[in-house]
Amino acid sequence: MTPSRYYAPHQQGRIRFGALAALLVFAGGLALAWWILSQPPRVERRPPPPTPPPVVDVITVEKRLQAPRLTGFGRVEAEKSTLLASRVAGQLERFGQGVLPGQVVEQDAPLVYIDQADLQLALEDAQAQLANAQALLVLEQAEQQRARSEYESFGRQLSAERRALVLREPQLRQAQAQLTQARVARDQAALNLERATLKAPWRAMIQDRLVGAGSLLNQGTEVLSLVGVEQFWVRASLPGDTLAWLKPGDVVTLTSQGWPEGASREGRLLSILPNLEENGLQAQLLIAVDDPLALENSAPALRLGDVMRITYHTTANEALIALPSAALRPGEQVWWVDDDERLRTTTVTLAYRGQEEALVRSGLEAGQRVVVAGLAQPRIGQQVRLRQRGDTPARDEGATQ
Repeated sequence: MTPSRYYAPHQQGRIRFGALAALLVFAGGLALAWWILSQPPRVERRPPPPTPPPVVDVITVEKRLQAPRLTGFGRVEAEKSTLLASRVAGQLERFGQGVLPGQVVEQDAPLVYIDQADLQLALEDAQAQLANAQALLVLEQAEQQRARSEYESFGRQLSAERRALVLREPQLRQAQAQLTQARVARDQAALNLERATLKAPWRAMIQDRLVGAGSLLNQGTEVLSLVGVEQFWVRASLPGDTLAWLKPGDVVTLTSQGWPEGASREGRLLSILPNLEENGLQAQLLIAVDDPLALENSAPALRLGDVMRITYHTTANEALIALPSAALRPGEQVWWVDDDERLRTTTVTLAYRGQEEALVRSGLEAGQRVVVAGLAQPRIGQQVRLRQRGDTPARDEGATQ
């Protein structure tokens, strides 16, 4: 039998105190762990960094004498064109030398020869009729002279009507009328003979032969298609609000996609037509181009029906401020930057507004820095930064073209 241990009373108290302390430490650890697990993590709250001012693009405006650069499109048409027709009936004998499509003929050059045999016979007959009428008039004049001698020897006065009959005055007037008719018939026959040769009414280019040699022609049969080469017209259109910048006589520059790069022709504004174009209600202009086929120089030639791009050289009459159209916002509003680099706004009055450029008559002063890009939601007094060289270009999301 193993003997049992014996502890002294003071030893037993120490054991109980140690156990109680361990229990308290364990309970405190559990409580601390529970408190740590039950508390949410704490994040240190810091104020957000200040938003940097937006970067904007600006231009410093200047006021000077200037006018808009107007551009548009127009179509080439002939200033003079005709279908040359026969004025007499007959057989087409032959065409004149060089009368071919695409060839230029001078004014009064013979183009078409019509057989003249019948016309020559008609002229000879008319000449014979004229000679016969002249002879009848001479005979009638002799008869009248004889009747006057007899009347005077008769010694009696007759009434005016009876005296006119006695002196054969009606017969004389008839003979004179027949002579006039014969002379007119002779002149008409001579004119028909002359018209048997069709001539160019003006300097022209042959567009087409409408009939061939040997064809039988009636009066009015169309034989040749001609177009004048001295001048072409370009019928163009522009918005009606630009007409204040134009006047007849202004110089214009014309270009075409079919021409070599950099090639152009010069024309002049001939007139502003009174009617508006049906599609879009734009004003119609007529532009004249001399020597359009470049027969006298080495410039590119205009072709009928071609579409031309036209630049109008308008006259500057007042000092204006030029702005990109992108700088304008609805209501003709413009934003600018003051000396403290803060935004300000103003409403301007426009003298002209195009797709790329606008001209300001009032509302801005020379030297102001106008914002052209970089504003999304601007506010009056908002601090901004001006773009420096090398910065990425800004996009103006609020600008209106």
